[in-house]
Amino acid sequence: MIYVFCRNVLRLIYAILFRLEAVGKENVPKEGGVMLCSNHISNFDPPTVGILLDRKVHFMAKAELFKVPVLGWLIERLGAFPVKRGGVSKESIKLAITILREGKVMGIFPEGSRGAGIGKKGAASFALRSGAAVIPVAVIGNYKVFRKIKVIYGAPVSLEEFKSRDMEGDPLELATDKIMSRIKIMKETGQPTLD
Repeated sequence: MIYVFCRNVLRLIYAILFRLEAVGKENVPKEGGVMLCSNHISNFDPPTVGILLDRKVHFMAKAELFKVPVLGWLIERLGAFPVKRGGVSKESIKLAITILREGKVMGIFPEGSRGAGIGKKGAASFALRSGAAVIPVAVIGNYKVFRKIKVIYGAPVSLEEFKSRDMEGDPLELATDKIMSRIKIMKETGQPTLD
């Protein structure tokens, strides 16, 4: 109930302030584990990526935020789960994989820090270990008031080729590159990718 209420309020706020538009929502599976892999340009990105979807989206959030009165209580109910500074703990990794294996949706920013442009291997690792569908997401805009923000959901990225033990190179690095290249294409074209 809290999630749906907050999502509806944020949809209205984002529609007014940022003229939020979504393209390719039909690419997000209606059931089963899904990992939304998005570029990262602002602290506003998690709601941007999640609020226009009908499914609840879970995000990792800094552990310190859960200690802030009211905010910690709220973000926990909104599907966030804590990750400690200095790297993702084993507990956070297990929880992320469990969320995906339970058929839920998780949002992740493979770049880690905002605007880094280089993907880290965590997203690919979660996807390969959980079997979740990987949806590349591109957030386009700059969050200036009354300027349009566009969020694009691409077709699922197949990572089957990276499950082979016989392949050359680091499968996590290659899978990460494939995910990041899809995000880059969508940022450049403004259109969803096809697999």
